[in-house]
Amino acid sequence: MSQRISGESSGVISRAGERTLHIGRDRPIRISAGHRLLHHDGKCSRPHGHNYELTVTVRGELTDEGWVVDKGVVTDVIDEWDHRFLLEAGDPLVAGFEAAGDADATVVLDAPPTAEVMAAVLEERLAERLPDTVSSVAVSVRETGELCAAP
Repeated sequence: MSQRISGESSGVISRAGERTLHIGRDRPIRISAGHRLLHHDGKCSRPHGHNYELTVTVRGELTDEGWVVDKGVVTDVIDEWDHRFLLEAGDPLVAGFEAAGDADATVVLDAPPTAEVMAAVLEERLAERLPDTVSSVAVSVRETGELCAAP
């Protein structure tokens, strides 16, 4: 005989308080993207790419669906940068991509596309799309085995 436990009648959801959801903690979300640092004096000023690894931590109250957020919403936001070229506004490459008919292959940022900026911008984009029950979003972006930007 099975026993039915309802979250509503047991008060699980109402007593849950804030919960934390980790996405990609043990198996990071991977995207491939190109970029360049326009005002850098080293080799990073040349167009190049990385296989980035991202992790996302979301904190908030449980929704009526019983989760902090729908993981699909998080991965949809991140996927918007997969196989794109990340450029700073004002970079002449933006016009080059547009002239080639590949404007949709770029993501134009208001700041240099460093791992630190990527993490901060993704946090902002996620915060805009996640439910009001979310209290915080943190994104870490690993660019190489030696470089990881995190809050």
